[in-house]
Amino acid sequence: MSGSVFELVEFPEELGPGLGAVAGAFPGRFSMGGLALRLEPSGDKGFRITRNPDGLRVAYGRRIDAFRALGVALGDDGPGLSGQPPTSFAQSPRFDSLGLMLDASRNGVYTAGTLRALLVRAALMGLDACMLYMEDVYEVPGESFFGYLRGRYSAEELRSLDDFAYALGIELFPCIQSLGHLEQILQWPAYGEYRDDESIILAEDPKTYELLERMIAAASGPFRSRRINLGMDEANGIGQGAYRRRFGDRRPFDIMNDHLAKVRDICVRLGLKPLIWSDMFFRLGSATKGYYDPAWSLPEGVADRIPKDLRLVYWDYYHADYGFYVDWIGRHREMGTEPFVALGSWSWNRFWSELGFASRTIAPGMRACRDEGIREVVLTNWGDDGMEVDIWSALPAWQLFAEYGWASEARAADEASIEAAAAARFRGSTGGDYAAWVDAAGLDRLPGAEEKHANPSKVLLWADVLLGLWEEQYHTAELPRHYAGLASRMDVAASRGGADSRLAFPAQIARVLALKTSLRPRLEKAYREGNKAALASVARVEAPALLRELETLWRMHRALWLEEYKPFGLEVLEMRYGFSRIRLESLSERLEDYLAGRASSIPELETELGAVFPLPPEKAPEVSGFRRIASPSRIV
Repeated sequence: MSGSVFELVEFPEELGPGLGAVAGAFPGRFSMGGLALRLEPSGDKGFRITRNPDGLRVAYGRRIDAFRALGVALGDDGPGLSGQPPTSFAQSPRFDSLGLMLDASRNGVYTAGTLRALLVRAALMGLDACMLYMEDVYEVPGESFFGYLRGRYSAEELRSLDDFAYALGIELFPCIQSLGHLEQILQWPAYGEYRDDESIILAEDPKTYELLERMIAAASGPFRSRRINLGMDEANGIGQGAYRRRFGDRRPFDIMNDHLAKVRDICVRLGLKPLIWSDMFFRLGSATKGYYDPAWSLPEGVADRIPKDLRLVYWDYYHADYGFYVDWIGRHREMGTEPFVALGSWSWNRFWSELGFASRTIAPGMRACRDEGIREVVLTNWGDDGMEVDIWSALPAWQLFAEYGWASEARAADEASIEAAAAARFRGSTGGDYAAWVDAAGLDRLPGAEEKHANPSKVLLWADVLLGLWEEQYHTAELPRHYAGLASRMDVAASRGGADSRLAFPAQIARVLALKTSLRPRLEKAYREGNKAALASVARVEAPALLRELETLWRMHRALWLEEYKPFGLEVLEMRYGFSRIRLESLSERLEDYLAGRASSIPELETELGAVFPLPPEKAPEVSGFRRIASPSRIV
C-alpha cells in the first residue's frame, strides 16, 4: 500500500480503540517518525484536514467523521495531502445515515474477524451504519434449531461486534425476518405448527407472536442501537396455506397489516424502532404482483393503517433511470412515511460483484436521494444462492456509494469526478487498485453483450459440458480469448500483493473459463465429424487439464471460505465443485468407451440445443441459480 506513513501523535481517548483497529489493519502505514497526525474534536459535523509544516491536523465532528478523514489521508488524496504547499480539505456528510447491509444468512456466516476487517474499511470510507442480516443465525434461548449447523452467532459474539463497531462510530443493528424468508427455521419439524407455507410464518396464531417476541428480543438484545429491520419482504402467498385452512380467506393486505400491527406492538414493548422492506405493499397493490409496477395502487384505507413510527425501506437494485427513483420515493411518501432507501452492490449469485451494473444503479439512485431530501440510505450486500462471492469484491461499490454520500453538490453531479475520487480513496480505505478490482467484474461482462446484471461466469462454471444446456445462450468464439485476457490481467494485478492479492481468485475463475468455454464446441464438432483423434485429445488432454485448473480453483475457494466465513455452509460449495469434477471425469470415461467401441453413441452430443432464455445472443440473459444451471431436471 503506497502513500505516506503516519505517526498518531495526538487524539482524544474516544478514538483510541478504533485507531488501534485501523493501525492493526494497515501496520505499514503507522510508525514512529512518520508524518505527524493530530485529531481533535470540533463542533461541526464532517471534518477538515489541514496540512502544516509539522504534519496533518484533523478537526472532526462525529467519530465516523474522524475515520473518514483518516481514509482520505491514507489515500493521499485531496488538496495539500501530497506534499504540496499548506492547505486544507473539508467534507460534510450529505445524509444523516450512510450505511451498509451485510447478508449473513445465505449459507455464509461471516467470522467475527471478517466482520471487524470489513467494518474498519467501512469506517475509513465514512459509512456510519451497518445492518447485519440474520434470518436464523442468531441465538434464541430455548430454540436449539435456530441456526442449527449453520454457524449462528452467540449473543456474546454480537455484543463484541457491537462494541467494535461503536469504537469506529458505526451503528450496528439487526436485520431479521418476521413473516417470509423463514424457510431455514420452518424446515424443522419442531416449527411445523408455525408454518403458513414453507417460508412464511403463520399470522394470527397467538403462538406465532410468542415466538416472534423471543426472536426480536434475542436479535436486538446484544446491540446498543434500538433500531431493528423486521424484514417482511417477498412474502408472496401470504394467507394461502395453513392460514386459509385455519382462518379462511382474507385480503392479503388485511393479513399483512394485522400482522404488522402485532409485531410493531412487540417492538414498542421492547423499546425498539422498527423498519421493514416496503415491497409487499407494492406487490399486493399490483395486478402483476411486481414491486415496480407503474400501475400500482393501494386500496383505500390500507396506507392509513401503516404505523407512522414504522420506517419503510424502499429497495431498488435495478434501475439506471434517475426519474424512476424520484417517482418511487414519491410513491413511498404517499403512504405517509418517510422512506429509508436501499441500493445494491450486486454481490449476489456470482463470484465477484458486478461492479459495472452496481455503478450504473448507485449513481442515479444516490443523486435522486440527495435531490429528494432522503436522509438515510444503505447499500445492500446479498449472498443469494450459496454466498459463492468473495464479499470483499463489493468494496469498490462501497467506496463509490460513500463518495456520492460525501461529495459536494457540484461534484456529486459529475460521475467522472466521483469515480476518480472513489479510485483514490479506495487506496486509502483498502490498499487496493480500484481499476483492477472493477476490471475483475469482467467475469460477468461478456464481449458484445448488453450491460445487464446477468451472471455468466457462474453459469459457465457450473454448466455441464456434456449436456450443453447453456451452450446456445452463451458460448461464442470470443469467450476463450476474453477469459484468457482477463486471467492474465488479474495475475499481474494480484502479483502486486497486499489487498490486490485477492485478485488471484477471479484470475483463477477466468483461467478455468478460458479452457471450459472452448471445450464443448470442439467436442461436439469432433463427434459429429467422427474425428476420433480430436475426441481422444478431449478425453486425455483437454478435459484433464480443465479438471486440474478446476481443482486449483476449488482449493483456492475453500481457503477463501474458511478465511471469511464459519465452516458451516462450505459443504454446499463443495457439493458444487464435486458435481463439476465428477462430470468431467465421467466425460473422459464416456469418450474412452465410445472410442473403444464399448458405447455406440453419446446421445447428449446428438441432441439439438436451444436457448434457455428467448433473447438474441448479443443480449445478456437473466440471473440464474445453481439448480437452473446444473441440469434441466428440477430434482437437483
